Amino acid sequence: MTGSGPSAEHTTTGRTSPEYIPAEHTPTEFGAIGAATAAGEDSAVAVVPAAFAAVVLAGGAGRRMGGVDKPALPVGGTPMRDRVLAAVVDAAPRIVVGATGDLPAGVHGTREQPPGGGPVAATAAGLSLIAAPAAGAGTSADAAGTAADGETAAGAVAAPAPAPADRAESTVALLAADLPLLTAEAVYGLRTALARAASMDGAVYVDDTGRPQWLCGVWRLSALRAALARLAVQHDGVLTGTSMRALMRELTVAEVAWSGVGPPPWFDCDTENDLHRAEEWIR
Repeated sequence: MTGSGPSAEHTTTGRTSPEYIPAEHTPTEFGAIGAATAAGEDSAVAVVPAAFAAVVLAGGAGRRMGGVDKPALPVGGTPMRDRVLAAVVDAAPRIVVGATGDLPAGVHGTREQPPGGGPVAATAAGLSLIAAPAAGAGTSADAAGTAADGETAAGAVAAPAPAPADRAESTVALLAADLPLLTAEAVYGLRTALARAASMDGAVYVDDTGRPQWLCGVWRLSALRAALARLAVQHDGVLTGTSMRALMRELTVAEVAWSGVGPPPWFDCDTENDLHRAEEWIR
């Protein structure tokens, strides 16, 4: 990214209005920053991000790398998937959708049905393993837990994992498994941006061209479940092959630009050259 300083915009179903959301602060610094002006709150009020879960999508075909299990490829000696899981070590639950062999302790695993059904179907499968909010606190998991062929996603655990502690305000980090430069600080920046933007459904990083990185974001769990339910209705319950753009179309999003110390957390590895760049960045 360029060194022009942090900037961000709030995006509301395609319309933008200026909103400054820095992404380079440390967690300690964020604790002293007030709620966003757009939320109409006193700037002296400390921001405390909501409890969160994490869903890591690891089911891509890796075609540009010869069909290898891309998330298992190491960067800095650690598989990319495990680097992403380390960046959300404080999330509960943590769920991997895709290849689930040798998961770290305490991480749940599942697959979208059919395997390879795409990121939207994988998102539905992951969210189906997060327990629904208490009655009246959010959207039913039954409405949004529809997998790729209209069936409930079959997971590697028998029952949903507990939802984040504050169910009415719970959020979920939705992340690709090929983000080897993602850090806990970067995830905290997204969580805090969402906490500041009370009217927004999610917060995502944008790349150095301003393009939203849908799989490097944090979302309000109820809003994401509702969006999945709407999309499932539009496609007769079949989410296979539907796009992330279609899923996010009606959600309001705080776009966050990274200008922090270190490489951009949104950088994903799709090619061998990307892997080499990531290795160079972390040296």
